[in-house]
Amino acid sequence: MKAAVLEKRGRDGLVLRDVTMPVRRSGEVLLRVHAAGLNRVDLYMRDNGAGITHRLPQTLGVEAAGVVVEADADSGLHPGAKAVVYANAFCGACRYCLAGDQPLCLRAQIMGEHRDGGFAEFVVMPQRCVLPLPDDADLVGAGALLAAYLTAWRMLFGKRALRPDETVLVAGIGGGVAVACLQLARHAGARVIVTSSSDDKLARAAALGAAGGIHYRREKVAARVMEMTGGAGVDMVIDSSGAASWDDSLRSLRRGGRLVTCGATTGSNPPADLQRIFIRQLEVYGSTGGSIEECRRLIALFAAGAIKPVIDQRFALDELTVAFDRLQRGEQFGKLVVTMG
Repeated sequence: MKAAVLEKRGRDGLVLRDVTMPVRRSGEVLLRVHAAGLNRVDLYMRDNGAGITHRLPQTLGVEAAGVVVEADADSGLHPGAKAVVYANAFCGACRYCLAGDQPLCLRAQIMGEHRDGGFAEFVVMPQRCVLPLPDDADLVGAGALLAAYLTAWRMLFGKRALRPDETVLVAGIGGGVAVACLQLARHAGARVIVTSSSDDKLARAAALGAAGGIHYRREKVAARVMEMTGGAGVDMVIDSSGAASWDDSLRSLRRGGRLVTCGATTGSNPPADLQRIFIRQLEVYGSTGGSIEECRRLIALFAAGAIKPVIDQRFALDELTVAFDRLQRGEQFGKLVVTMG
């Protein structure tokens, strides 16, 4: 089968080649991959990978949706059924798994990070990580669902859920997680303000329901947020940028507000501004992925047609380098998806 294999770090280190078909063991599912979303973590794996235990060569890709080829008879999955992969092959036995908090699993093996991933014609995962889809499900949309949208779900509704009467600021609209947060927050009835350095992205966010947009190269973000909220500030900030936006994110919060982060693309060590945090009693917490139960809720929303992932562009597997280039330049609005067919 064909797979995108990382043989060495850097742009030239990810190559498309023929590899041996994965062998399914009892308790696992063999899936023919139809679509797989491209994510920032794939770019990090390609160019750095520090802090993630893995060995090269390795097939990349933390998402996959497709059709079941083989599964155990008692798995509830049958050949020909559409399915999507929950990328976290959790152990099911540690304290976090037993509490239903699989993202904190002590022995997690994440597809595309610790084990071969979805940028391939076939992938094997534990059957508890392969979730069925309706027969009429859009596999391209499903292939873009369980990284950005699951991450967004947990950020918005995990520790202290966003309410319909609240306002959220999404910093840096355009990337998959940010667009997913906009869609899910609007679905929940909340008001959304977004920032970007692109007028086009601000306009596209407005078309998806954003109540306001701030061009952060021309405007002072925190000051504009205060104007838009009558001086109160927002209830929640979603920030995956890190150092470049951190000060504005903290200053945009109302008293008692919360900042949720899932990334640090512009730097991981911003000024803490501890006085602001404790005087205004702000909450700051991190978020990565989502639990299997959160995943099921998201899939149900997708299956009902209530959420449709925004697809920026589709690429064939042999165009993966071009897709990575677009992601690295930050040109996308929504998800980049690689299709195998």
